[in-house]
This record gives sequence, structure tokens and C-alpha cells, in this order.
Amino acid sequence: MPPNTTASTGQQPGKSGRKKGRRARLLVLVLVLAVVAGVAGGAYWSISTVRASFPQTKGSLTLEGLSGPVDVKRDDYGIPQIYASSDEDLFMAQGYVQAQDRFWEMDVRRHMTSGRLSEMFGKSQVDNDEFLRTLGWDRIARQEYDKTLSASTKKYLQAYAKGVNAYLDGKEGKDLSLEYAALGFTNDYKPAKWTPVDSISWLKAMAWDLRGNMQDEIDRALMTSRLGPKEIQDLYPQYPYSRNKAIVQTGQYDDVTKTFEQSGSSAAAGSATGGGTAGTAASSGSSASSGTSGLQGQLAGLQNVLEDLPTAVGVNGDGIGSNSWVVSGKYTINGKPLLANDPHLSASLPSVWYQMGLHCRSVSSTCQYDVSGYTFAGMPGVIIGHNQNIAWGMTNSGVDVTDLYLEKLSGDGYLYDGKTKAFNTREETIKVAGGASKEIVVRETQAEKTEDGQTLPGMPLLSDRSSELVKVGRKATVDTAAPDRGDGYAIALRWTALDPGTTVDAVFAMNKAKNWTDFRAAAALFDVPSQNLVYADTENHIGYTLPGKIPTRAEGYDGSVPAPGWDRKSRWTGYIDDDELPYEYDPSRGYIVTANQAVVDKTKAKYPYTLTTDWGYGARSQRITDLIQSKIDDGGKISTDDMRQMQLDNSSEIAKLLVPKLLKINIDDKDVRHPESIREAQELLEGWDYTQDADSAAAAYFNAVWRNILKLAFGNKLPKELRVEGQCLWVDPVNTTRPADETEEVRECGEREPDQAQPDGGDRWFEVVRNLMDDEDSDWWTTPKSGTRPGATNRDELFKRAMIDARWELTAKLGKDIDTWSWGRLHRLFLENQTLGTDGPGFLQYALNRGPWKLSGGEATVNASGWNAAGGYVVVWVPSMRMVVNLGDLDKSKWINLTGASGHAYNAHYTDQTDKWANGELLDWSFSKKAVDGTTSDTLVLKP
Repeated sequence: MPPNTTASTGQQPGKSGRKKGRRARLLVLVLVLAVVAGVAGGAYWSISTVRASFPQTKGSLTLEGLSGPVDVKRDDYGIPQIYASSDEDLFMAQGYVQAQDRFWEMDVRRHMTSGRLSEMFGKSQVDNDEFLRTLGWDRIARQEYDKTLSASTKKYLQAYAKGVNAYLDGKEGKDLSLEYAALGFTNDYKPAKWTPVDSISWLKAMAWDLRGNMQDEIDRALMTSRLGPKEIQDLYPQYPYSRNKAIVQTGQYDDVTKTFEQSGSSAAAGSATGGGTAGTAASSGSSASSGTSGLQGQLAGLQNVLEDLPTAVGVNGDGIGSNSWVVSGKYTINGKPLLANDPHLSASLPSVWYQMGLHCRSVSSTCQYDVSGYTFAGMPGVIIGHNQNIAWGMTNSGVDVTDLYLEKLSGDGYLYDGKTKAFNTREETIKVAGGASKEIVVRETQAEKTEDGQTLPGMPLLSDRSSELVKVGRKATVDTAAPDRGDGYAIALRWTALDPGTTVDAVFAMNKAKNWTDFRAAAALFDVPSQNLVYADTENHIGYTLPGKIPTRAEGYDGSVPAPGWDRKSRWTGYIDDDELPYEYDPSRGYIVTANQAVVDKTKAKYPYTLTTDWGYGARSQRITDLIQSKIDDGGKISTDDMRQMQLDNSSEIAKLLVPKLLKINIDDKDVRHPESIREAQELLEGWDYTQDADSAAAAYFNAVWRNILKLAFGNKLPKELRVEGQCLWVDPVNTTRPADETEEVRECGEREPDQAQPDGGDRWFEVVRNLMDDEDSDWWTTPKSGTRPGATNRDELFKRAMIDARWELTAKLGKDIDTWSWGRLHRLFLENQTLGTDGPGFLQYALNRGPWKLSGGEATVNASGWNAAGGYVVVWVPSMRMVVNLGDLDKSKWINLTGASGHAYNAHYTDQTDKWANGELLDWSFSKKAVDGTTSDTLVLKP
């Protein structure tokens, strides 16, 4: 695919004077525009400049610090396999090789995680840095390195850093990447040496993007300005346990339940594990709702800050997740397990993942690793993959590990349990490229002890980083049960990742695990972010375990809405013990599926803890389950290619529900203009098999209808803080004291970024619509007349209006002739370099960005090329990689990355996997030395 010179997203631009671009943007290089205009085409931007940073992949190099020679073997896609004779040499070489391919990405990441983006990109990043300094990721990473990580892990991190710094030695500017050459026009920035803490900090960024239900917590509170408790509950329905199966089905948590019941423990976290219970806490009059009625302004300000933060690994929202499943050997062709994984994350260039193999020439006590898979540039080890004995995959569990607290400010402190406590404070200096440094003060609440004697760290005040939060907090109204607001309330964050952890230890332990016992012990160290881990081994065992540092809460507090910080009862009571977390091993059904659905089924066994109130709703997981089960029921055996085909399943669950209804709608109506054109589009749905292929006109029309149903029924009724910015409506004003018949409508415009707005169309919205289908006269199915478009007073009238609006929307986007329509023309993927490629001159965007690709799939399908129904059809998150591990013959495993191994624009491996990824193809994944040698095209020897 040729580069796209504008990298247009097709989404609405932001309002003037507010956010400067999409959430994932990092900077605006105004000076680059001016300078490049004067030098574009000059000698500096020669072919040699572009190629100067390409890695050496053949011959030999000397690396001081190695104890012996290391071989780096790359295949035709530039994927490296490293062979060494000691652990330290292995990880030092990994650092060197990743820096060769991805150092710009690594450098930007560490500046993001440490709140130092302004040092690279100037004053445009000061607000982001302030927020990130307040979270203090690098401070926690330093504490982990100093206090909690094992000696061997520290040794590996040091070796990795030594390898990165060996690459940096003697290089600057264009020798490192094209981006540094461009940055040099406006900034004399020089990269500092890599440190072990730089690697650890990245896991904090990953944990932030996979933090659970914080977005839902914000959204529910914001909804109260327009919707009542029952309406909010309609939009967060219960998880459909009877239809979409939970992950753990065979009662592996029964012992926990029995022990809990026998002990009479009071550690239960509110309600039993289940689907959303939004609105119940806010409407019950319990202390959990104290103060939430005045939160809209504060939380809207917080949302604005969160949208501007650069994305680490993925957009956080409904419908976003991952697929991973494992099938026992009794149902596979070769008699050994198969394991599939495809994490769904924001599309980025280069991909967030980096493929590689780490091999000890002879596995021994001095060299313990023989592992291959996906890791992050900047991180030693392998995050997802397999070794010679086991394979594992991950999906985000979505468990609730964050809570927002409304804090009553009192003088220089905050109110807690009837007393005023002083904040802990620290001063931070933000250095700004091309400008003066800025001093900020970070305030945190004091550390506290839980009921079981554990220490909860202080909570940072997020509201200190937003002037909007402060202003609105002074005007907020609250419940009578809340203390007087005084100068306003602050918003603080409780999050498990703000405590030093051991996730880095877990990575190395999983990499060398030999069996289920080893793996479970390693997983117990994986504290944040909490992930669903699936497992398979060469001895024909499969399993699942849920690790993580997961809080318990007092009765009445389930984490679904912001809690009153002044009430000590609202604080966490402790953490769930590792041996009380759900797991499953060799279930009789012969397979395990995880796709962000509920972990445990509360209707079968009363698991004593609330893991979250906001599971994914199981559309993807149940479709995968049905595909596996149908193959088993037919008596067939599952192959590696069958697993790949399942990953590519495009079936739309919501289409199966809605299309039969849409086909019954009578378009011949006096209120419908040009009914023949609407009928022509309606006929596309006749005989459609509900698959969303890129060339399908029916998929294009149906998704347009679905988008308009959501907008008419729900989107136009949501508060402005949740709607797409720039989309304006005439609505009744909020909190007016005048009688309804005297209230004049006001023009109210949406405020949220298109890829974060609601309704986003994920499987929560599938469930909302499913629950309302039989209530044909529900108020949700009403919408006013608009111009020549008819209004609606019931379900079928609203569906008709949506079909009309969809026809004319696609006419505008794709043309009048429906024979030219296709889903892929709407549903396109643009790959943008997430720094210099998102803003600035077209010259630089042309150099760094690629696309578009026309994609199949869609929201909440197994082939999850996600789009936000509120914001448009453009792809906003994707299967960031796909893999299928064959435990019968590891050399017959398959894998693919979203982009390529290289982060260097115009390198042959920049996006050389993307076409195959878009077409659903997988590459051969060599593991044994014989197989690796057979696919090696380049060999680099690193010598001591």
C-alpha cells in the first residue's frame, strides 16, 4: 500500500480552542512545518539520510560486556532469533537488537511513562506531563526495582539496558531514526542512556490502558445529568449468563465459596460477580452514592484530560478486548493442544508488538531460556508466546482495579473519618524543549491500612491537573448526606498499579515454566494488569488462571460509581488471595475460551467476591465457543488452519437479531420521500448471511442502519459529555427551575473524541437493544421529526427512520449507486506513526504513515476490527497480532504482526506483514534450531 499523505481519519475535527487532535496524538510540530518547507527536497533529506538508521543485520559487531559470541538470525521478514550461551548475553543482545529496530518508539515510550514528553516535543505536552507526573509511574517503577523485584530479574534488566546503550554509543540524530532527524529541526534533544527503570515503567502504561471499568464509572456518573436511575440501568444490563458462557464453567472456585461461607467472612466486595448494576448504587440512597450527583462537571473535566493522554497500548472502551482460546488434544488433528490468541488494541505504527525468539544454545542453570513470541520494544523477555514445553496467551480480564473518590477539601488537607488529614506533597520540575521549565506540586492522600493489615498507598489528586475540575467543583451540588463542599470537591484515584509489584518477575518465570505448576506460580507474580491467562503444554494439558492484585470492598461498595472519600467504609478492605482466584485445568469439555466475558457464572456458584460489574457481554466468546462446539459435534478434528479461520470469523451477532425485523418494515409510507431508494437498500439485506466481508454491500448498509438506530434511540438522549464533539442538538437545559412548558431548548454540542464517544456499538449495546426489542413502545424508541425525515413513537417507526437515514448517509459517502457500495470502503484502517505522523507537515506524514486498508470484520465480532458507531466507520482498534501455537509440532505454529519488525520508515520490514494480516494470512513460526536455520536470510554475530 502507498503511504497516505494526509492520514485522514474521516472523523469530525475537534472544536477550535480545545483539544488539538485525537487522543493518541503526541505533538504539533509547528516549527517543523516552517523549517521543512525551506529544506524539503534538499540534500539533507537524501536517500542516505533515510537509510542511515537501518540496522546492520549481517557480518559481525563488537559489543563490550558480552561474555561470549551471540548469533542474531533474521528471516525474510526481519524477525530476529537470538542464540547465546548465558542469560545475561541473551538479554543484552535482545536490548541491542530491539534498539536497532525500534529505539525511537522506545525513547518516546519512556518519556511518556515518566512524564517527560515536553523534553522532546515542547510546551504542547506540558499538560500531559503534569498528569503523568501526578500518576507517578516512573516513581513506582523505581520502587519496584529497588524493593520488590528478584535479584535475577534486576540482573536481566541491567543486561538489557547494557545492550540498548551499546547500540546508542556514538550515534545521534539521523543515525538513530528519521524521526530524530526531523526533531533536530526544532530541538537539540539528545537521547539519554537506557535504564532498567525505563523498561519497568512501560508495564505501568500497559496497565493504565487495561485498567478496567474506570471509563464506565465516569460515564455512569455523567449520565445522571440527563438520565434517571432506571434509564441508566437500561444502558448497563445484567450479563446474559444463560446465553453467553463464563470462562470458568466447572466450579473450580467452589472450594473458595465453601471456605468463605463457613468462615462467615465479611470480605465480600458488594454484590456477587455479575453484569452491570449501574444506577443501583446511585439510586439506593446508600453511602456509596453520597456526593455523586454533583460530579458531572468534575468528571467531564477529568474525561477531557484522559482523552488528551497518549495511548499506550489500546483505547479503553466497550467492545474492546481480545480473543484467546485453547483446545485439548482429544479434539485436534495431531492429538496435542492448539492455542490461539489475538489481542485487540489500538492500531499503531509500528505495532505495539515485537516478534522474536530468545534461545540458549544449551539450556542449563547458566542459560535457562528457549522461548519465542511477542514482546514490547523496551522490555526484556517474551510477554506472549511459547517455550519448548508450554504456550500461553492473554486477554484483558477487565476486573475492577480502579476507583475514583470524591474528596472533601478542608484547609490544606482533606476530610477522612471525621478528621482533617494533611496531604503528602512533592514538587516536580517539568523541563520544556525551547521554553522555561514548569514547577508543579503533586498532592496525595496518606497511606492507609486495610482490615487485613495491608498498606494502601496514597491516592493522587487527579483534579489538581485540571483547572476545569477545580472551577466546576466549587459549584457542584451534592446530596444532603455529603459534607458541605466549601471550596469544592477533589477527585482522587485508587489503583492497584500505584503499589510496587512483581509483574516483571512473572514474565521471566513464565518464559522458563515447564508445566502447569510452574506456570501457576509464575502467574501469581503477574499482579498488574490483571489478565486472563490460557495455557497449553506438550503433555496434553490445558488450563486457565486469573492472576492479579484485585481489591475487596466493603458491603455497599461495588466500584461501579465514584465513592465518598470522607467515609472510611468506602475504602478497600484488602486484596483477594491468590489461592482464591478462579482457575480451570483440563475441563471435561476439552476447550477454554476467553474473550473478555464474565470469568465466573454467578448463577451456578456464588463466588464471594465482585471482580467487576462491567464485563464484556460475551458476543465474541460465545461465537468462538459455538464454532468450536459445532466442529466437535460434527465429529471433526480441529487443525491449525481451523483456528486461523475462527480468528477471521466476521459474523455479526446483532445483525442476526435485527435484520429479520428490518426486512418486515414497510417503507411505502406517505412520510417517506423516495421510498424506492430506501427499498433498494433494504433489499440488500435479503439473503445476507450476516458476514461482514470487506466487499459486502449488505454489511455496509446494515452497519449504517445499526449506527443510526443507536444514534436515534440512545445517542441523542445522552449528555453532551458523552456525545461526539461538534455534533450539536437542541435540548432542554439541565437543572432548570422553570416549568417544562416554559423551558426553551438550548443548542448543546458534544464534547468527546469520536473514538471515545457513546454509544460506541459494542456488545453492551447489543444487549441493551436485545432487552428492549419486545418493548415496542419504550420511550427509548422515540425520536422527533427532523426536516423531511419522519419522527418515531415506537420501535418499528424508529427502525424505519434509521433505514432512511442510513440510505442517505451512504449515498453521501459511497454514491447513489448501491452496486458500488462495500463495507471496506467505509471500514478502513489507517496506520499512523503515533508521534510525528499524526500532525505537522504532509511531507512528514507521507514519510511515516501508511494506508488505508479496506477491512472485513467489525465491532464485537471475532475478527474484531473495531469502529465506534458514535464517531464513524473508520477502524480504531484491531487484532494487534494473531498467533496459533501447535503443541504437537511447535515448528508448525503460525503468527503474524500488524505491521513489521522495523520502526524505520522505508525499511523493507516497516509494514511488510500488514497486507497478509489484512487478508487473514499467518506466517510460518520457526522455533527449533533446524527450522530457524532453514528460514534464516541474514545472520549478525555479536562478539565480546
